[in-house]
Amino acid sequence: MSTYFVLKYLHVIGAAALLGAGSAIAFFMLIAHRISDAAHVTRTAETVVLADFLFTATAVVAQPVTGYLLVRELGLPLTQSWIAASLALYLLAGVFWLPVVWIQMRMRDLARAAMHDGKPLPDAYARLFRIWFAFGFPGFGSVMAIIWLMIAKPE
Repeated sequence: MSTYFVLKYLHVIGAAALLGAGSAIAFFMLIAHRISDAAHVTRTAETVVLADFLFTATAVVAQPVTGYLLVRELGLPLTQSWIAASLALYLLAGVFWLPVVWIQMRMRDLARAAMHDGKPLPDAYARLFRIWFAFGFPGFGSVMAIIWLMIAKPE
């Protein structure tokens, strides 16, 4: 098996992990938020934070490495339009993803405190959820656009 196909396989798996983990995390956090039970939000946020570190963070590291090695293997310049656009979108996704990880941890902590105190979720949790939700669109949208660029390779 050629180096190119191994790298391409790993790169596609990384893209699937980013897309899949992002979708699942968003879905489960949204459902937990709608239920609005501090204990449920706590358990969900604990799982989501763990999933982000195990799956999303691994893919976040693997994608630029496998992408760079693929570009080098194919002899393509990083300045090629679809590659440069992918890199810009990747940075944009990171600008929104990094705060989201911190927000998820903070929401988890606020939910845990509310659960232990037998209180409803605080207003600070609701504010963070709105930011988390809003940041998901450019972050997730960037990943979707990158996947399209990887497939279409427009000039």
